[in-house]
Amino acid sequence: MKALFYTKEFPPHVYGGAGVHVEYLAGELAKLMAIDVRCFGDQDDTATNLTVKGFTDEKEIFKNADDKLKSIFKTLSTCIDMNAVPIDADIVHCHTWYAHFAGIVAKLCYGVPLVITTHSLEPLRPWKREQLGRGYDASSWVEKTAIEMADALIAVSEETKEDVIKHFNVDAKKIHVIYNGINLQQYIKTEDASTLKAYGIDKNKPYVLFVGRITRQKGIIHLVNAIKYIDADTQIVLCAGAPDTKEIGEEMKGVVTEVQKTRKNVIWIDKMVTKSEIIELYSHASVFCCPSIYEPFGIINIEAMACNTAVVASAVGGIKEVVVHGETGLLIPLDQQTEAPFEPVNPDAFSKDLAQGINTLIRDKTLRDAMAKKGRKRVEEHFDWVAIAKQVETLYKSIVK
Repeated sequence: MKALFYTKEFPPHVYGGAGVHVEYLAGELAKLMAIDVRCFGDQDDTATNLTVKGFTDEKEIFKNADDKLKSIFKTLSTCIDMNAVPIDADIVHCHTWYAHFAGIVAKLCYGVPLVITTHSLEPLRPWKREQLGRGYDASSWVEKTAIEMADALIAVSEETKEDVIKHFNVDAKKIHVIYNGINLQQYIKTEDASTLKAYGIDKNKPYVLFVGRITRQKGIIHLVNAIKYIDADTQIVLCAGAPDTKEIGEEMKGVVTEVQKTRKNVIWIDKMVTKSEIIELYSHASVFCCPSIYEPFGIINIEAMACNTAVVASAVGGIKEVVVHGETGLLIPLDQQTEAPFEPVNPDAFSKDLAQGINTLIRDKTLRDAMAKKGRKRVEEHFDWVAIAKQVETLYKSIVK
């Protein structure tokens, strides 16, 4: 069997959880079958069982397009380019709406069965209009079309499955819940602290860690607003880059700069760090905080748990299926509105609750150490990529058969 992956992100160009997912799933599946990856970028790798080909979206024809629509036009054009190369795969598997149009074209033009993994859903991310303008209507149409014509859908959590059923015309029998995973040999606690020294983090003092893109979805502004309620001796390490828009990037810069005027132990790493660096940051953090307001799964939580770190996270989406409240971390209710956008009804109250959860674990080393141990065990038992890849292979075979 041979599977073709269509994806926006693939190493070395990975900036989010979906890219991490594709990297590791492709690697594990390549041990079971031939995998062809077509992605956005300049990659060109012809390894034995895993070939990777990047397609650039930098085209002169779009230079005068509206800034918010430019990314939509480039995306659709790149998806066409991906299909200009003949397909000899038995199945096509798409990841995120950016690649869904390539899957639509492949199914229609080549007759190849289509699988879609729903890493997130456009109807539940209305803030994307800030980034895409009317292009958000186009991305929503692409996603809806692909999901409703797919031969099978993979939901990364039970709650995501319910969201798909609610927002799309899909037979529930086509939806299969298969969790995200992690490489248990790679994501493991390390004693190396060179990264902490490089970024000015005191390894002898506790710190709370955030990892993620600067976007409404990740809720980083709520954590920054919680800093004033977090114990003064606790360091705050914000590993945050790749803002969705210039405006939210400037907003982030403004609030962090203001906080740093009165608190010197707030460290902002304004870039995408390497894998080895992030493993060090996870390993030495006293608490990992995930304040997302929408999260279908939240792969960063299992990365932290795998590195023996207790978690404080918002009780939304798939996070509730990953973090066990009171055992591997603390879940903080968002007190959200019933429909998107999922902003807290009382943002300051949510920030206070985040701070209280962080303070509780920082002050109780015995509790957080117990949570860290249980977190690693939970990851080992439920989120191993080896087992997950076999589930995906079984799904492929059922469709091709």
